[in-house]
Amino acid sequence: MKTALIIQHVTFEDAGTLTPELQRAGYSIELCDATTANFGWIDPLAWDLVVVLGGPVGVYEQHDFPFLAQETALLRTRLAAQRPTLGICLGSQLMAAALGARVYPGTDGKEIGWKPLQAAAQSADCPAMAHLLLPAVPVLHWHGDTFDLPVGASHLAATAQYPSQAFSMGNWALGLQFHPEVSAAGLERWYVGHASELAHAGINVSGLRQTSQLHAPALTQAAALFWRDWLAAL
Repeated sequence: MKTALIIQHVTFEDAGTLTPELQRAGYSIELCDATTANFGWIDPLAWDLVVVLGGPVGVYEQHDFPFLAQETALLRTRLAAQRPTLGICLGSQLMAAALGARVYPGTDGKEIGWKPLQAAAQSADCPAMAHLLLPAVPVLHWHGDTFDLPVGASHLAATAQYPSQAFSMGNWALGLQFHPEVSAAGLERWYVGHASELAHAGINVSGLRQTSQLHAPALTQAAALFWRDWLAAL
């Protein structure tokens, strides 16, 4: 059986719709809490797939959150060996940093809410992305940081607000700034966990919930196809 390690930073930001697709593809799953993990005891190359999820901290905040440096080092070793790796939101930023790119606070405000992706120059390098690059399939964005594309990466997707929305390295690494894994029900935990952030950004929870209930079903269907195609191509 294939093995997948899922690294979480906050419990309510889980792998969502990716979990059943991993199980369908024959993966056994182990969860890792990045905030309390001893990364020195984790073999970066031991897993068939490593998935790094989102969280409300910045890659550059290693002084306050020392685990970020250890997590980046693990990803650096794994990516240098071209081992299958997926990063979502903070996970994609950690991957970018591990590949030598700059990660920094965005200069165009927080991007929180639902909007479609735009195809970028090399979107065809990851055929599975076609399922998410549809005007009828808005995806959830929830970030304030952004990153430069790593050297040698294929630029897969963008928005007008922040161009770096997805990148790949060959068929073994994929970084997604947006959130294809979410469901309307799962987001109820996010509204509570990120209540202070939403209030500070002036975002009404009831309005965001209504928009999520409108768009999440289409994303769930498209994401299932996306996950299946991407996992099959590893």
